[in-house]
Amino acid sequence: MKLRYKILLLGAIGLFGGVFVINSLLFIPNVKLDKQYIFVDIPPQTNLDSLTRILTPYIKSRATFKLAAKIKRFRKPHPGRYRLINMMNNNNLINTLRIGKKVEVSLTFNNKNSLAELAGAVSHQIEPDSLSVLKSLSDPEFITAKGFTKDNALLMYIPNTYKFFYNTTPEKFREKMWQEYEKFWHKKRLNKAKQIGLTPIQVGILASIIQKESTKPSELPRIAGVYLNRLKKGMLLQADPTVVYAYKQKYGQNLVIKRVLNKHKAVNSPYNTYKYIGLPPGPISMPDIQSIEAVLNAEKHPYYYFVADFNRPEYHLFSKTLSDHNRKASRYHQNLNKLGILH
Repeated sequence: MKLRYKILLLGAIGLFGGVFVINSLLFIPNVKLDKQYIFVDIPPQTNLDSLTRILTPYIKSRATFKLAAKIKRFRKPHPGRYRLINMMNNNNLINTLRIGKKVEVSLTFNNKNSLAELAGAVSHQIEPDSLSVLKSLSDPEFITAKGFTKDNALLMYIPNTYKFFYNTTPEKFREKMWQEYEKFWHKKRLNKAKQIGLTPIQVGILASIIQKESTKPSELPRIAGVYLNRLKKGMLLQADPTVVYAYKQKYGQNLVIKRVLNKHKAVNSPYNTYKYIGLPPGPISMPDIQSIEAVLNAEKHPYYYFVADFNRPEYHLFSKTLSDHNRKASRYHQNLNKLGILH
């Protein structure tokens, strides 16, 4: 009987010791950070060995992590971005990586002048590289299916901050953006666009022009009203930002144009609104929501002209008649001449 008790006692001690070891491997904190948490990116095709190398700077013991992984039969994590919390134990860490409990990325973009610039901004915030993102955004079938053209496809992307998983594919990115576009252009905004005689795409094109005209939010609805008055009357828009855009498209994006001259206005481009009546075929920049709203809520007034106010930088002087506008414009150009701003 005594031998039996000894065997049982030794067995109990061994079992207790095994449980203690397993508990130590799984539940004693192994993540050590100098802050509350960090984000770690796990690329596709990561195995246990490469995962351990990625985690090495953030864990106390590689050995206990690998042993814990073997106990839990964990071999391969889901790719993505994960939050590592200080004092996290191996059990929680492995469970997080096993079930793919990824954190979302706050992806932000604005002020992009092309799909290529947008792709670059996006690729810095999620896993796909810029070339794969650009290829997806430029896909002619996708663009056509959504009712856009290569000239105006940039308008599909409403600048804002959005939530994505780090390993979002380019195709999922563009599809989410399309959903956000449809959400943005709800019935109320569509009705406002209809009331001013424009489609959502035309609103976006005009918004891209007015936001290049002024940095003062209070002026945007008034400037939008000028261009709407011109469109209704069949006049040339004669928008300087479109000339600058067209000239740079032809002669180089790095050109610095401080003053629009006749040589700039002479450039032959459908974006040159001094030559072609109506809106250009696409936006000259990515319009922000504020500028879109300024067009949809454009000020109703009798003005057809405006020129920069020399005495109040970034503001403008508005005119009902060409003769009044010419007088104001003449004074403005004389002041530029005095300052030596000739091109």
